[in-house]
Amino acid sequence: MNKSDRTIRIFIAIVWLVTINFVAFIWHLGDTSLVDETEPLFAEAARQMTVTNNWITPYFNGETRFDKPPLVYWLMAVGYKLWGVNEWAVRLPSAVSAIAISVFGFMTLNRFSVTSPKLVNNYQKEQQLWVAAIIGSGLMALNPHTIIWGRTGVSDMLLSACMSCALFCFFFGYASEAVHKERCYLAFYVLLALAVLTKGPVGIVIPGLIIGCFLLYTGNFLAVCQEMQLLRGAIIFGVITIPWFVLILRENGRVYWDAFFGYHNFERFTDVVNGHAAPWYFYFLIVLGLFAPWSVYLPGAIANMQWWKRKYWLKQPRKDQLTLFAWFWFSCIFIFFSISVTKLPSYVLPLVPASAILVAAYWSDLLSNLKLKRQPLSRSVTLAIALNLVLVIALAVGFYLAPSWVGKDPATPKLSRLVAESSLPISGTLVWGILAIAIAILLFQKKYWQWIIPVNLIGFLAFTSFVLLPTTFFINTHRQVPLTEIAAEIKQIQQDSEPIFMMGFKKPSLVFYTQKPVSFFKRRSDFRAYLSSSNFDNSGSNTTALIVGRAKDIKKIVNLNIYPEITINNYGVYSLIRLPIKAINLD
Repeated sequence: MNKSDRTIRIFIAIVWLVTINFVAFIWHLGDTSLVDETEPLFAEAARQMTVTNNWITPYFNGETRFDKPPLVYWLMAVGYKLWGVNEWAVRLPSAVSAIAISVFGFMTLNRFSVTSPKLVNNYQKEQQLWVAAIIGSGLMALNPHTIIWGRTGVSDMLLSACMSCALFCFFFGYASEAVHKERCYLAFYVLLALAVLTKGPVGIVIPGLIIGCFLLYTGNFLAVCQEMQLLRGAIIFGVITIPWFVLILRENGRVYWDAFFGYHNFERFTDVVNGHAAPWYFYFLIVLGLFAPWSVYLPGAIANMQWWKRKYWLKQPRKDQLTLFAWFWFSCIFIFFSISVTKLPSYVLPLVPASAILVAAYWSDLLSNLKLKRQPLSRSVTLAIALNLVLVIALAVGFYLAPSWVGKDPATPKLSRLVAESSLPISGTLVWGILAIAIAILLFQKKYWQWIIPVNLIGFLAFTSFVLLPTTFFINTHRQVPLTEIAAEIKQIQQDSEPIFMMGFKKPSLVFYTQKPVSFFKRRSDFRAYLSSSNFDNSGSNTTALIVGRAKDIKKIVNLNIYPEITINNYGVYSLIRLPIKAINLD
């Protein structure tokens, strides 16, 4: 490849990566309120670190929060120091993590993607590598799973990035020349340690399982273990991870050990936690839906790389084993979390890069063979494109019928009518409908089938811009804005030591936006027990309380006919009142 061609490709790659990552993760990132219930828990725990200067033990609402290690809190807290306490700082670690996966994925595919044996010269091979990198980086960024978690201020995308980039670095070390191995493996150990500081033991267990299975399959286990200098790696890993675990155990003792290692790790794998049970086929549906529309090409991609032909793969040089590595990456995560009793969609987020590699390698191989005029459109590819069409049509129909399918939300009782009155169903129907027409044309005009992936990518960019992001604003307006308005009112009117109670709901965003402790009570009996307990200061200094809840919940604890002077301010479904403590009905 001459210098001019290389420069053009570099320019196109930069424009491509900037465009997809800006639209998917940066555009309007901080323009909506934090979404209850999980996001504000992380945001407030990070804010508490900046207030208390305790960077060891996370706290939320006056209680320890042992769910996750501290890395995501630290990053959010640093963001607060730089840009203030706001939604942008909360979500930026997730957005940067998603971008890192796309960029690392491009670099890996551009260097190590499997090349077809039919490609007879280096120019053709470099061309296929570049095509695979463009496709793969697009698939990694432009899918519902990555976009949702890349725009949410929790630890899942950070974990996925640390694990994924660690696995990319491992493969760079595994497939590179000796002079580069040491630096690649060093980066691998550092990222592995950061994964553990993000979410605990899973950060090393999953990558270790993937790499171990891959090396045993290829017969390189002992040789690569020697290359990796495991003792040095263990020291690097320990220097980064052990100090914080020692400090938090010293500060909290057995309570932390039982809560984090026992409940949030071991028990999540062996038992149902927080009601998150699901059938064995749960992740088949998750991958199909949240890696759409690319998920329809996964079976063909897996069949095309033929992982079961071990003799073939043993003959391949290490640099040509990327798709095999991606298969072990995908299958180990899928099987591991399918076995886990507790199931959540975010658990399989780290298999998205592997899925993208498999599909990108498959399509780049198909496109390269097409140019050589050696492979007609096969039945399997035709079937996959037909399934792509069916899936897109189903999405178009789903958006058209969305108002009648919307479930009940106590925080937004009129949600179905609001959705019907919005432009979202029509926008979704138009985007997916136009994409379906385009795919149908390409399918029946078979000489143009190679444009299927670019058309899908353009369609998904349109979906993100005209449907997905407007949906977040819609949800924010009707579900979260009332809570931020209540929080702003509370900050203006709250008297010294005046307690804040929330009835019927637990909305952690109220704590974050008021920057005050809030007591949550789902039932009247819980509230009565709290007021009667020693935990409530009833010495006389607290003569009034601020109470947030639905009007029907508030009426259960106070007789407004007896206290007509009490003013109720309404914000959407919620009401805010200042109530004399003596007015609370405990009967």
